[in-house]
Amino acid sequence: MKKVLLFSILLVIGLVFSQYLYVFGDSEETARLVVRILTMWLLGFIMIHVGYEFEIDKTNVKSYVVDYGVAATAAGFPWILVALYFMFVMLPADIWGNYDSWTDVLLASRFAAPTSAGVLFSMLAAAGLSGTWYFKKTRILAIFDDLDTILLMIPLKMLIVGIRWQLGVIILIMVVMLWLAWKYLHKIKIPVTWPWVLTYAAIITVVSEIIYKVSLLVDDVVPVHIEVLLPAFVLGCVMARPEGHDPHCDDCREGHQEGPESPEEQKVSTYVSGGFMVLVGLSMPSFASTLSGSESLNVSTLILHVLAVTVLANLGKMFSIFVYRREATLKERLAIGIGMWPRGEVGAGVLVISLGYGISGYIVTVAALSLALNLLLTGVFILIVKRLLRKGVGG
Repeated sequence: MKKVLLFSILLVIGLVFSQYLYVFGDSEETARLVVRILTMWLLGFIMIHVGYEFEIDKTNVKSYVVDYGVAATAAGFPWILVALYFMFVMLPADIWGNYDSWTDVLLASRFAAPTSAGVLFSMLAAAGLSGTWYFKKTRILAIFDDLDTILLMIPLKMLIVGIRWQLGVIILIMVVMLWLAWKYLHKIKIPVTWPWVLTYAAIITVVSEIIYKVSLLVDDVVPVHIEVLLPAFVLGCVMARPEGHDPHCDDCREGHQEGPESPEEQKVSTYVSGGFMVLVGLSMPSFASTLSGSESLNVSTLILHVLAVTVLANLGKMFSIFVYRREATLKERLAIGIGMWPRGEVGAGVLVISLGYGISGYIVTVAALSLALNLLLTGVFILIVKRLLRKGVGG
């Protein structure tokens, strides 16, 4: 568990230093842009490896319907619970029937929906759980969870800016990428060693950023922004594994000196994951700026709101307790829900989008602090998961 502790410390270090990026003055925006691009680069590296290890039984596709349903609840329930809390607890009753208020709340509360796949996979691997049924199931759920979050951002944007052609382009690109992953799963022979994977991740990040910047010139209200998470994952899915390699077989990994299973590759992956943790922390918005719209919110009330939103967001991830009864014990099902609690770069991205649409004040302040609290507790969540799995008994 030393890696889990180390990653948690790195996460906290990044989070603390994120609050001091203002020292760059007029260059703060540039500094945060650099942090965001580096974060996406390392996330791309991690997600390519996730895709490389991903497997799906094409002869039994129906079995994944349940997984997507569970992932949809993990993405939907926290969003709904937090949105209702924002509207009916934190905001005045005279705006409950206001359309614009509802769109603001629905967008801002979406931060609670996505599980941070990069953080989760890095932490679970550090905890020694990468070869378990639990990791395989949680990996599928987290990927579906993030995909569901990305897809649902499109109708949310439509509520705010109306139907735009850019949103259709994003949907089409997503469909094409998912089809490629399905059609060419582990069939395309390209180099899979870490220098190449870092290069692939860099190319994906740069191309995504270029598309975003060019689309801003066309329409700065609804740009085309393809996050690296999905294309990186798809690239990993289509990469063929060298003969004799099986990322899920410990015996098969022994002695291999190439591919993500070798000792050197594992060492580089650890360094990348550590750097990623720092960058995720650095990606957090400045709480001073979000608190500027909350002068009338005293500290004790603010803490209570943050705790309530955090509990509701995590409670919404727990539907897995009622599923997989034939496959897992109660403690394993509980561990799945808790394993989906970590938030990170995707949730932070939703907050940034919210700020970009002019949403501010209490709800953004509470959302940002809740996200930070979840980040700080990530190591604790993984420790709870490991203890549940170690002591798992029949449920």
